Amino acid sequence: MPELPEVETTRRGIEPLVAGARVERVVVRERRLRWPIPWQVERKLTGARMLGVRRRAKYLLLESERGTAIAHLGMSGSFSVVAVGTEPDIHDHYDMVFDGGKALRFTDPRKFGSLLWGGREPLRHKLLADLGPEPFSAEFSGAWLKACSLGRRVAVKSFLMMPAVVAGVGNIYASEALYRAGIHPRRSAGRIALRRYDRLASAIRGVLSEAIEVGGTTLRDFADARGRPGYFSQRLDVYDRAGRNCRRCGSEIRRCVIGQRASYYCLRCQT
Repeated sequence: MPELPEVETTRRGIEPLVAGARVERVVVRERRLRWPIPWQVERKLTGARMLGVRRRAKYLLLESERGTAIAHLGMSGSFSVVAVGTEPDIHDHYDMVFDGGKALRFTDPRKFGSLLWGGREPLRHKLLADLGPEPFSAEFSGAWLKACSLGRRVAVKSFLMMPAVVAGVGNIYASEALYRAGIHPRRSAGRIALRRYDRLASAIRGVLSEAIEVGGTTLRDFADARGRPGYFSQRLDVYDRAGRNCRRCGSEIRRCVIGQRASYYCLRCQT
């Protein structure tokens, strides 16, 4: 599933097309995605001037003068920029057609993506209202993580993936950040000292920043708006490297399952 860096890479790719363009029409070929696409999207966006694209966690906010559409890539979704009139494939579920002869096309083989209407106050939508701080915001820090962890016995790996704790950190980057911070993914979140959470907050920002710089991580089918894969997979230290040597100490990378998700770690470097 695309995580924060992949979504941010997508946002940066489609922003030049979207910002300032006028929507001529919205063509919905398949309404039955994770949730049905509401008719409001076509009705509100048709004829509207687009203001830009923001990101909140793993959601894209397509802002117009009439309100905001909220898009999610799901497990296999992607946006591409195509010329108006380009014949759609079977998994091309909707197009936003703009006045400059280009269209924003959403493709999703597994249909777990979504397009919803957020109105004038999209951050109050039920999908966004209870999200925690963005990793790059001033509100996010080791002190914030420590405060959220008090009394929690859950594994720190699962703790990091709670949307109310920090927005947008998923399976891949949680594993990578814990490795950089030297914290075992099974360690109880409530038993980690503040100084270690300070290191972890810094590691989260660092790994996300580096992934954004190289366009995210391609493990299966992520590509940006121009069809280019992400290259952070070449820099992964532990994720999907079970049985290989740790780049730092040479020990074998281990795999375990935490919260029904595959987790990777170095037994020597992470305690």
